[in-house]
Amino acid sequence: MNIVRVSTVKLATFAWLSRLTAMSSLRMPQSLTKRLGVDTGEAVLRYELLEEQAASLGRMGEKLEKALAALRGHDGEDRAVVLRAAADAAWCFFVQREVMGLRDRAAVVAQYDIPRQVLVRIGAR
Repeated sequence: MNIVRVSTVKLATFAWLSRLTAMSSLRMPQSLTKRLGVDTGEAVLRYELLEEQAASLGRMGEKLEKALAALRGHDGEDRAVVLRAAADAAWCFFVQREVMGLRDRAAVVAQYDIPRQVLVRIGAR
Protein backbone atom coordinates (compact mmCIF):
# COMPACT_ATOMS: atom_id res chain seq x y z
CA MET A 1 0.00 0.00 0.00
CA ASN A 2 2.91 2.32 0.68
CA ILE A 3 4.23 1.79 -2.86
CA VAL A 4 0.87 2.78 -4.33
CA ARG A 5 0.91 6.10 -2.40
CA VAL A 6 4.41 6.97 -3.60
CA SER A 7 3.56 6.25 -7.23
CA THR A 8 0.33 8.29 -6.91
CA VAL A 9 2.31 11.26 -5.54
CA LYS A 10 4.84 10.93 -8.36
CA LEU A 11 2.06 10.84 -10.95
CA ALA A 12 0.37 13.87 -9.41
CA THR A 13 3.70 15.75 -9.42
CA PHE A 14 4.35 14.78 -13.01
CA ALA A 15 0.87 15.93 -14.02
CA TRP A 16 1.42 19.28 -12.28
CA LEU A 17 4.79 19.79 -14.01
CA SER A 18 3.33 18.98 -17.40
CA ARG A 19 0.61 21.59 -16.86
CA LEU A 20 3.24 24.14 -15.79
CA THR A 21 5.26 23.70 -18.96
CA ALA A 22 2.11 23.91 -21.03
CA MET A 23 1.26 27.26 -19.40
CA SER A 24 4.64 28.82 -20.18
CA SER A 25 3.24 30.50 -23.29
CA LEU A 26 0.82 32.54 -21.18
CA ARG A 27 1.49 36.19 -20.39
CA MET A 28 3.19 36.99 -17.08
CA PRO A 29 0.80 38.52 -14.50
CA GLN A 30 1.13 42.30 -14.56
CA SER A 31 1.51 42.50 -10.80
CA LEU A 32 4.81 40.62 -11.08
CA THR A 33 6.40 42.77 -13.76
CA LYS A 34 7.61 45.43 -11.31
CA ARG A 35 9.29 42.87 -9.09
CA LEU A 36 11.10 41.32 -12.04
CA GLY A 37 12.48 44.68 -13.18
CA VAL A 38 10.82 44.87 -16.56
CA ASP A 39 11.76 48.20 -18.14
CA THR A 40 8.79 50.36 -18.92
CA GLY A 41 8.91 53.55 -20.94
CA GLU A 42 8.75 55.57 -17.75
CA ALA A 43 11.70 53.72 -16.20
CA VAL A 44 13.82 54.24 -19.30
CA LEU A 45 12.95 57.94 -19.40
CA ARG A 46 13.70 58.35 -15.69
CA TYR A 47 17.08 56.64 -16.17
CA GLU A 48 17.96 58.92 -19.08
CA LEU A 49 16.95 62.02 -17.11
CA LEU A 50 19.13 61.00 -14.18
CA GLU A 51 21.98 60.28 -16.55
CA GLU A 52 21.68 63.75 -18.08
CA GLN A 53 21.51 65.38 -14.65
CA ALA A 54 24.70 63.61 -13.62
CA ALA A 55 26.45 64.65 -16.84
CA SER A 56 25.32 68.24 -16.38
CA LEU A 57 26.58 68.31 -12.80
CA GLY A 58 29.90 66.89 -13.98
CA ARG A 59 30.24 69.63 -16.59
CA MET A 60 29.46 72.27 -13.98
CA GLY A 61 32.07 70.76 -11.66
CA GLU A 62 34.70 70.88 -14.41
CA LYS A 63 33.80 74.51 -15.12
CA LEU A 64 34.17 75.33 -11.43
CA GLU A 65 37.53 73.56 -11.21
CA LYS A 66 38.87 75.48 -14.23
CA ALA A 67 37.64 78.81 -12.86
CA LEU A 68 39.20 78.14 -9.45
CA ALA A 69 42.49 77.07 -11.05
CA ALA A 70 42.51 80.28 -13.09
CA LEU A 71 41.85 82.29 -9.92
CA ARG A 72 44.66 80.59 -8.00
CA GLY A 73 47.11 81.15 -10.82
CA HIS A 74 46.21 84.79 -11.41
CA ASP A 75 47.62 87.73 -9.47
CA GLY A 76 47.27 90.56 -11.95
CA GLU A 77 45.41 93.78 -12.36
CA ASP A 78 42.26 92.18 -13.71
CA ARG A 79 41.87 89.77 -10.79
CA ALA A 80 38.34 91.09 -10.25
CA VAL A 81 37.28 89.67 -13.63
CA VAL A 82 38.72 86.24 -12.81
CA LEU A 83 37.17 86.39 -9.33
CA ARG A 84 33.77 87.18 -10.85
CA ALA A 85 34.10 84.23 -13.26
CA ALA A 86 34.94 81.89 -10.36
CA ALA A 87 32.00 83.23 -8.33
CA ASP A 88 29.65 82.71 -11.28
CA ALA A 89 30.90 79.15 -11.77
CA ALA A 90 30.47 78.39 -8.06
CA TRP A 91 26.98 79.87 -8.03
CA CYS A 92 25.96 77.81 -11.09
CA PHE A 93 27.35 74.67 -9.49
CA PHE A 94 25.49 75.29 -6.23
CA VAL A 95 22.23 75.96 -8.09
CA GLN A 96 22.63 72.79 -10.16
CA ARG A 97 23.19 70.73 -7.01
CA GLU A 98 20.18 72.28 -5.26
CA VAL A 99 17.95 71.50 -8.25
CA MET A 100 19.01 67.87 -7.91
CA GLY A 101 18.21 67.89 -4.17
CA LEU A 102 21.82 68.04 -2.94
CA ARG A 103 21.95 70.87 -0.43
CA ASP A 104 25.17 70.29 1.53
CA ARG A 105 27.37 73.23 0.58
CA ALA A 106 30.01 72.62 3.24
CA ALA A 107 31.16 69.39 1.59
CA VAL A 108 31.47 71.12 -1.79
CA VAL A 109 33.40 74.04 -0.33
CA ALA A 110 35.81 71.63 1.36
CA GLN A 111 36.17 69.34 -1.66
CA TYR A 112 36.83 72.08 -4.21
CA ASP A 113 38.66 74.31 -1.70
CA ILE A 114 36.61 77.34 -2.67
CA PRO A 115 38.22 80.53 -1.32
CA ARG A 116 36.31 82.81 0.98
CA GLN A 117 36.51 85.65 -1.56
CA VAL A 118 34.43 83.57 -3.97
CA LEU A 119 31.89 82.56 -1.33
CA VAL A 120 31.41 86.18 -0.25
CA ARG A 121 30.67 87.18 -3.85
CA ILE A 122 27.87 84.63 -4.17
CA GLY A 123 26.47 85.22 -0.70
CA ALA A 124 27.20 81.76 0.71
CA ARG A 125 28.28 81.42 4.32
